[in-house]
Order: sequence, then structure tokens, then C-alpha cells
Amino acid sequence: MDPFVLRLFLPVSIAILIGAIDDLIVDALWLWSWVKRRLQPEADPFPPGQRQLALAPKQRIAILIPLWQEDRVIGRMLEQTLAAVRYSHYEIFAGCYPNDTATQEVIREVAARHPQVHLALCPHDGPTSKADCLNSIYRYLALHEEMSGNTFDVIVTHDAEDMVHPDELKWVNYYTSRYDFLQMPVLPIASPKHQLLHGLYCDEFAEYHTRDMRVRAGMAFVPGAGVGTAIRRDALDELTRSGHDIFEPGALTEDYCNGYRMYALGCNQAFPPIAQTAEGTFLATREYFPMKWRAALRQRTRWVTGIVLQGMEQVGWRGGIGAKYWLWRDRKGLLGNPLSLLANALFLYALATGAWRHLPATVERLAWATMAAMVVRCAVRIGCSARYYGLPFALLSPLRTILGNLLNSAASVCAIAHYSWCKLRGRPLRWLKTSHQYPDRGELLQQRRRLGEILVESGELQATQLDHALAACPPQVRLGEYLTAAKQVTEETVYRALSIQQGMPLLANDATAIRTLPRDFARSHRVLPFRIAERTLHLATPEPPAHST
Repeated sequence: MDPFVLRLFLPVSIAILIGAIDDLIVDALWLWSWVKRRLQPEADPFPPGQRQLALAPKQRIAILIPLWQEDRVIGRMLEQTLAAVRYSHYEIFAGCYPNDTATQEVIREVAARHPQVHLALCPHDGPTSKADCLNSIYRYLALHEEMSGNTFDVIVTHDAEDMVHPDELKWVNYYTSRYDFLQMPVLPIASPKHQLLHGLYCDEFAEYHTRDMRVRAGMAFVPGAGVGTAIRRDALDELTRSGHDIFEPGALTEDYCNGYRMYALGCNQAFPPIAQTAEGTFLATREYFPMKWRAALRQRTRWVTGIVLQGMEQVGWRGGIGAKYWLWRDRKGLLGNPLSLLANALFLYALATGAWRHLPATVERLAWATMAAMVVRCAVRIGCSARYYGLPFALLSPLRTILGNLLNSAASVCAIAHYSWCKLRGRPLRWLKTSHQYPDRGELLQQRRRLGEILVESGELQATQLDHALAACPPQVRLGEYLTAAKQVTEETVYRALSIQQGMPLLANDATAIRTLPRDFARSHRVLPFRIAERTLHLATPEPPAHST
């Protein structure tokens, strides 16, 4: 075996080194953009302040959510979005197939309580493709606009498993006043260290949405991620005038395809860096990614098929130098992943058998250069991952990278086989959907709006009234009880706001009328029960303090 292994070292080392140099170029450009932003902050003001976000003209935003058999998660996703988002000018359009009655029932139940949620039924049974479902939702949106007389300025796409950041739509509103196409950052939800597959997604998105996306936004097209992707309505109209559907029906990665098509039409695009909010959260769409091998392989097979194989068929190598360069980076994994796996196997074999002692001096130096480049690559990934998930989690990144090589290599093989089989048989590529899960209630409550925010944004209370109430409300009294006793809002209004905040349906009001509270609020323990989805909420209890509501 040794002579065969030694002969492979030279070509494999050269190929891996070329890929490593490619990554080092992106590292250098990323570092330069960081230095430039520090030296000239006025040239690229980031992040926008609360005043800038508040003063931006309010645009009407439509969130499109394509669905197929998502009845287990879509209800919680809709309730969480309605409870968390700090922006009032938006509506949600959830698309279902006629033969997916379980998902339809969940959406209808939520829509019955929240008029800004709409069910958009596709004209045919599913599943077809995510893009086809989105096109059906968009047609329903146009019909809704015609009937209501209200039009939307921005379209945002999300998936059923997404945990939308409370400030996302504020940022979308701010940036789409200047850009036609916007991709907001995406970060997986933190998982235990033993969940290596999900940890791999954490590492990859941390690196890609910290480094690569920031660099490519200044060089070429910004690919959509399918979640947190915002497009101005006039840019979409331009796309339809060019003879295209809004979303390419046959594309398995319609978000990536739309990013390139918008770029080809001359639309300006943006990707804001991941910012940390005053509450300590990172402004990004959060979600769980596959934690089991089969689901991860299925998802990555779809990515490779759509981005690489369909991309080469539909887009080719068109565009300027920057676009061609990033097309190369997007596609090089088709060969690069198996080569990386082979390089790891060669290295381990040479280390275990001592075959590396027989390498020619030139090949040995080349192998060490390759190893050094890989160390730099690991260090960059560890640094990016540590920012969001902590250093102990990030230190396992090299182990997860090896697992990623194996997973991506298998996905490349499966994608080529699946794509070739469909082409030979003349069959369309289907929606390779993965099953989803949604965060538990404890994680969701961290992003819920406060009661006062919901009352102000719904128009039931003025911002100045809320400020005065927060200042005057005693520590041991709930804000809802104080506002009701002061007759600034009605009891029913508070219950409706609590229903939105807690993400539970409002069943019946069996509370007695609120009487004038004693002057000594601190000694008052009057409790007014109200049933919400088989749970009893209280407008006033001794704990916690009013300002936490």
C-alpha cells in the first residue's frame, strides 16, 4: 500500500492546498473589511440605532411560509412570531396543499384568532417543490391585495421551523428602503456538545454568515437562504416583466436561484453582519437543523443538487469575475469534499504506518504547508463559533469538521446519483423535505414581547401612557392590573394581549369585573383568574415585579 499512498500524496496535497489558499483569500478580504469599517465607520454605519430604525418609513411586509406536513410545528411558529415581533405593519401568508388537511387545520385555528394570518391553498396536491408552493402563495397574496385594496412593499420568506428575531422586521424595513434584496443572518439554536451533527451546522453557519457572506456581498451576488430573505416588491415586479416566475418552480434551492437572478437584473443586494442587541441576543433567524444522519444527508443532498448541479445547468458561469469566483466557491465542494475525506484518510494512514518518512522532500514540504493551512482554517472556524456558542463548544469544531467531510462527501455522491437518475428517466426533481422541530416553551419565552409593547403596537395604549404607568406602578403589582384599575385599557384588552404574549388561544372570560383597588397596592393580593387554553393567568400577583411583564 505504501507506494500507492505515496503517489497520491502529491496530487491530493496540491488540490487541498489550492482550496486552502482560496479560503485564505477570503480570510484576508474579511479582515480588510473589518479594519476598514473600524477606520472609516462613517462609510459603513453599523449597526443602525434604535432612532434610525424608528424613523425609517414603515413599509407593509408580507411573510410567506411554504408548508408540507408541518402541522407539528407551524402552530407554535406562528404564535411565537406574533408574540415576539416588534413591528406592526406585517401579515403572514402560510401556503398549504389540498391533501395536507392537518396543516390546514392548524393554520385555520390560528387565523381565526389573528386576522393578520392567512391560509393560501395551492391549486393542486403536493408535494411539488418549495418554489411552486411559494408561487401559489404569491398569487394568493396578489388576490388578497386586490380584494382588500392594500398592497405590500416587501416580501419575506420563512420556514415552519424558524424562530424569527423580535427586531428582524424593523431591520428589514430599514434596509429594504435602500436595497432591493436583503438576506438576514441565520444561526442554528445552540445544542449540547454531544449533538455533533447539529453542532456541525452551528460551526458552518457561524463561519459562513460571519465571514463569507460579508465578503461576497461586496464582490458578487448575495444568495438567499430561504429564511429571513427579503425582496422589495418592485424588484419582484421587474423579475416577472423579464418573463420569470417569482420563484423558479423546478429549483430545489429557489432562494439561491433568486439571489443570482436579482443580481443579474442589476438589483442591489445586502447582507448585514450579525449584530448583538441590547438584550444580549444576536440578530439572526434561529432554528434547529437536522440532528440525525439520515435527515442531514437528505437536506445536504438537496443543497448540492440545487446549488451545484442545477446551478451549473441553469446559470452556467455567467457574470463578472466576482460572480464567477463565488460560483466556483459554491460548487467546488462537489469534488473538494471527497478530496478532503481522502486527504484525511491518507494523513491518518501515513501517520499510523510511518509512510510519511519516505515522502520526497518537496512533497513533504507541500504536505506540511497543506497541514498549516488546515490549522488556520480550523482556527478561523473555532473563533467564529466561539463568538455565538462559547469556547468549550467551539473547541470540538475540528472533530465536527471531520464528520462534515464524511457527510458532505456522501451528499455529493447521492446528489449526483439522484440528479442523473431523474434526468435519465425524464422525471422532475422533487422537494426533498426534512422533518422539523421547534424550540421548547422555555426558549421561546425569552423572545416574547412585554405586555406593554403589545398594547402600544396594537394601538390600545400610547407610548407616553406606558412610560407613565411603568413609573407609577408599584413593584408588587402586575402592569395589566394597574392599567385596568386606572381605566387606561379594558380587562378584555389585557386578556387579548396576554393571549398573544403567551401564544395560547383566548377561550372565555370568566373573571369578575375589576373594582377599585385599595390605595395600598403593595398589600393587595387580589387575583383575577382568566382561562387561556386550559391555563389560569393572573393579572396581579405578588411576584414577579410589574416591569418584568
